Amino acid sequence: MFGVMLSALVALMHWYIWKRLVKDTFRPGRARRVLTVVTILMALLVFATLTLPRQIGVDASQWFAWPGYIWFGLIVYLFLILLVLEVPRLALRGWVRRKPLEATATTPTPPAPSADRPAESAATADVNASGDPVPAPSGPSSTDPAPVVESSPSSPPVSSRRLFLARGAAVVAGAASVSLVGVGMANALGPPDLLRVPVRLPKLDPAFNGFRIAVVSDIHLGPISGRAHTERIVRMINETSPDMVAIVGDLADGTVDELGRAAEPLRDLSSREGTFFVTGNHEYFEEPFVWLRELDRLGLHSLRNENTVIRRGGAAFDLAGVNDISGRMVDDGPDFDKALAGRDSSRPTVLLAHQPVQVSEAADRDVALQLSGHTHGGQLWPFHYIVGMQQGAVAGLSTVDNTQLYVTRGAGFWGPPIRIGAPPDITVISLQA
Repeated sequence: MFGVMLSALVALMHWYIWKRLVKDTFRPGRARRVLTVVTILMALLVFATLTLPRQIGVDASQWFAWPGYIWFGLIVYLFLILLVLEVPRLALRGWVRRKPLEATATTPTPPAPSADRPAESAATADVNASGDPVPAPSGPSSTDPAPVVESSPSSPPVSSRRLFLARGAAVVAGAASVSLVGVGMANALGPPDLLRVPVRLPKLDPAFNGFRIAVVSDIHLGPISGRAHTERIVRMINETSPDMVAIVGDLADGTVDELGRAAEPLRDLSSREGTFFVTGNHEYFEEPFVWLRELDRLGLHSLRNENTVIRRGGAAFDLAGVNDISGRMVDDGPDFDKALAGRDSSRPTVLLAHQPVQVSEAADRDVALQLSGHTHGGQLWPFHYIVGMQQGAVAGLSTVDNTQLYVTRGAGFWGPPIRIGAPPDITVISLQA
């Protein structure tokens, strides 16, 4: 269903962009035909980019993933900006349509008779220089009302004005879209922001004051993001000297054979308590159990509906992890009762769960803190509004009942290498009693 809806949306956006940027801005002829064909080819490129990588593999899809995803991001903003411009466009179009109707060809009204110049009778004719009478011109009298000259909406002046307005809107939309996409690519492909967020937990022993959890999510290794992306993330995390690392899902968009080498730097993550991992929805698109074995080989501890105890001296808190909701497709879905079984109610529980929406079940079970990702912070503004409606939280720290929820924007991206209004991040949570 998601694929069908996305395909319909992509087709609609391309039709609308063709209508506004091609049909409305070019008169019938060779240029319009060529640009129509180009628009169709670009639409097919987007469909191929969204569907073929899983069919032909990551390596084979790299050559069209870059242009396909960049064009996808560009048409999104062309579509949105052109929609915004519809209001002034319709207003100006109405003005253009009315303007010819208001134009009239008028003849100046002759001056009224005066004592110095009596009115001439209709029978009096003008005389020329020699004194001979000059016949009165045939046709309407100069005193008759001048006829109103109207231009139909299809007349050349109106058509030219409409073409000018259409081309002006196209230039504005194109310039704004290219600028936004350029900034968004710099955000997405640049280093993630490093955020430090203090979180106070009830029941936490003061021995854990300042305990640092490096939280990273949505790395999304794939046709565009590879080994260098992972190496930078590992280097940034290690520089914070964390006590623990939590990877909350969506590591890769491909198989271990294709992306295993890109994930290898994760073995270099350094922390006192180790690195813990829970599955995201993308783990279940490609060989979830093969990936889990590979991560175990790299030294990551997968929490699959289970928990462990983190100790510091005589103090402790419980760390739990649940599988992603998408795991239900392969009978590996979340099980909160199993994940939280055996914990000590006198100490707080920190839960790793990929999707923020899972916090409702965590709150029902008195979890102190849930760490999540999945949302990318919306990735492309203004889609964070839609994400917020679906997930409840988009980014940052919030509270649901007595459970605190922290959502990282993720260190990577899905689809277009573009982030607008949602820069990537790695977050260091500092626990406080």
